[in-house]
Amino acid sequence: MPAFDPALVDAAQRSAAWPFEEARKLVARIEKSGKTEVLFETGYGPSGLPHIGTFGEVARTSMVRHAFRVLTQDAIPTRLLCFSDDMDGMRKIPDGVPDRAFLEPHLHKPLTAVPNPFGGDHKSFGDHNNAMLRRFLDTFGFDYEFASATDYYRSGRFDAALIRAAECYDRIMAVMLPTLGAERQATYSPFLPISPTTGRVLYVPMKAVDARAGTITFADEDGTETTLPVTGGHVKLQWKPDFGMRWYALGVDFEMFGKDHQTNAPIYDKICEILGAPAPQHYVYELFLDEIGQKISKSKGNGLTIDQWLTYASQESLSLFMYSRPREAKKLHFDVIPRAADEYLQFLNGYERQDWKNRLGNPVWHIHGGEPPQPEVVASGEGDNAVRTQVSFGLLMNLVAVANSEDKAVLWGFLQRYAPSISPVTHPRLDALVGYAITYFRDFVKPAKNYRAADETERAAFLALDAALAALPTDASAETVQDTALDVARAIPRYQNLAAKNATPDRPGVSGEWWKAIYQVLFGEDQGPRFGSFVAIYGIPETRALIAKALAGDLVSEHAAFVQARRAG
Repeated sequence: MPAFDPALVDAAQRSAAWPFEEARKLVARIEKSGKTEVLFETGYGPSGLPHIGTFGEVARTSMVRHAFRVLTQDAIPTRLLCFSDDMDGMRKIPDGVPDRAFLEPHLHKPLTAVPNPFGGDHKSFGDHNNAMLRRFLDTFGFDYEFASATDYYRSGRFDAALIRAAECYDRIMAVMLPTLGAERQATYSPFLPISPTTGRVLYVPMKAVDARAGTITFADEDGTETTLPVTGGHVKLQWKPDFGMRWYALGVDFEMFGKDHQTNAPIYDKICEILGAPAPQHYVYELFLDEIGQKISKSKGNGLTIDQWLTYASQESLSLFMYSRPREAKKLHFDVIPRAADEYLQFLNGYERQDWKNRLGNPVWHIHGGEPPQPEVVASGEGDNAVRTQVSFGLLMNLVAVANSEDKAVLWGFLQRYAPSISPVTHPRLDALVGYAITYFRDFVKPAKNYRAADETERAAFLALDAALAALPTDASAETVQDTALDVARAIPRYQNLAAKNATPDRPGVSGEWWKAIYQVLFGEDQGPRFGSFVAIYGIPETRALIAKALAGDLVSEHAAFVQARRAG
């Protein structure tokens, strides 16, 4: 981490950004405890393939960790442990595996004892899913340590804590039993033995718990009375006691989890405290929803995977999605991607003009660990006359549509005509955005477009717009084009808005119906990029040709033919 600017540290003490709010609580906790190292933890259940929610937990925790480092000026070492509960039994076969029948004989075995159905070098289902998680976390450059529950249980890392749990068995049961129904109370035990005959995780009552010997006695699946040590990976804890035991054993200071854990958090805390350690600080975030408003789930496979997001947008846009409003439920589906991609660019472009107070409230500061990259300027003209243009995801998708090309070189031809000094080499983020826009347009936008013909008023308006564009120089700026389009609309009663700010009878405002007509007739959508910016890049002659195609009905007929061909397969 770079040297700390005093103004940065001062602003951090007062920042309202949620990572700093959590970090300040953690500073107070550490000052009270006197600990010399802070442990952040995230949990992962590898019962299904990792999804974006898993990534989000690590990303958000890393943001709090970085805020803590700034507040303490790196005086207190920190660690981030990503813990996988891979000793949990596979209670059901998740959707999306290649061969469900292959896994059925291994139900209820620890995930790291279930064979790997995906092929490759990983020995078990749990190992495969753990490797996927690590691969994605490494892609994002997280500073973390990976921990496997199987390794920790079997290696003895948890032995002392498990002996302590046996000593506190009655107190743990007193916490757990009131949370269960009568039938479950009769069979419940915080200890889950691993059957020495079948290898399965058993949910059975204990016949005896001998804390002095460190053993449990139970009836195995064949009815045989069996005694096992609680150490060495012969047993694991139920998931609620396991939370508290892990916090106690490792000395966890901070862990965040989803709202579905919120009602159980007091149970985790009590068990940690019974074992002899203070519970960590928590942060509860809202759950992600799929396109129909249902909670995303690893086992269901609904929502988005990390690979899917990265097919259509950058890593930074995903990090922004995770940073923004973590305590609000958010839909996590394909239609959120373009907005996240454009918002990231907007925040990045504004960062360098901000003071420390506003920088610490800017998501890019947290996304990039305090060191955001320089924005890529796209400007036409030179010197004081240069005009910067925000090349957005939406603008590029419309450029793909009207250019009728999915070739990056074709799109770069338009971009370089507008700003000759830029190239894929000088603007790699823009080059990546062009590729993302092409892919997203092909998969989601083009099939959903809905071009319509202009009505009589709109036809007259578009003819007037065409004439006004024809009177402009071909290198007219985005602002000039935007103003020209506004002037055309001001002369048409349908689009006049006298209630607009600063509107007068001689110079009325322009209603959104004008832009909606442009987007629906020319682009086949209800909304789109700033018209002036689009025309400045696409070109005035090309835009006039697009208007002519729309008025001739060609855009409607061409898209209808595309839809018909697509339906025919």
